[in-house]
Formats: sequence, C-alpha cells, structure tokens
Amino acid sequence: MSAGDGTARERGKEQMRAVYGWDIEPTKPFELQTVDHLFGEVWGGRPDTLSVRDLRLVLIGMTVGTGQIDVAGLQIDTALRLGEVSPEDLRHLVTFLSHYAGWPRGAALNSEVEQIISRHEAAKSEEDPGS
Repeated sequence: MSAGDGTARERGKEQMRAVYGWDIEPTKPFELQTVDHLFGEVWGGRPDTLSVRDLRLVLIGMTVGTGQIDVAGLQIDTALRLGEVSPEDLRHLVTFLSHYAGWPRGAALNSEVEQIISRHEAAKSEEDPGS
C-alpha cells in the first residue's frame, strides 16, 4: 500500500488527533504528505514501540536544542492539554534541558512554559469558577 492510500491516510489522521487533539482533512500536497507520511508512518508506524508522549518529549528536547522554542511550545501546550505532563513535569524539563541546550535557550523555554501553564490555569478557572 502506498502512503497516499486510505489506510495510511486514516492512520495519519488518527495519529494527528492523538498528537495534537484536533482533526484535519488534508487537501493540499504538503498537508497530504504530512498526514500520510509524518503522522501515518513516522508517528504512527510502530505503535508497539515509543508512545506519543515519548516521541513528544524527544521532539521537545530536539526543538529546544535547535532554538525552535515556538515549535517546542506547540508540543508543550498540547502535552499539558492532553494530560501527558503536569506543570511540575514541565518546570523540571526546563531545568533539565537548560543544562544541555544552554541557559539562554532554557530561559526562553522557561518563559514559554510559564505562559502556557498560566493559560491552562486560567482556562481551568473559567471552566470551573467554583474551584
């Protein structure tokens, strides 16, 4: 079966839902390749090995290490929203990655993480004003 067939497409769409928590209906060539290959094969090709959480943590480390704090932020936001990590986990990850990626990148990551945590806490407060 080719990457463009329905099976890879459906597996890719399912993985995107697991990774980001939202659906996509790809129509453009880049979107189709993203769904079919990146999510259908790379993220979802070996369900018996690394979990989405494991892959996400590796991706966060790699993006921080290369200075792509915005991309790390997208992954961090989704991981927190889906309950894969806690605010405490994220704060520990900042300290850990700062030692390996460099303090300036760690400081930028810390700002990103604290903004994300604040947004999530504010959203929770709005959902449950009695807590």
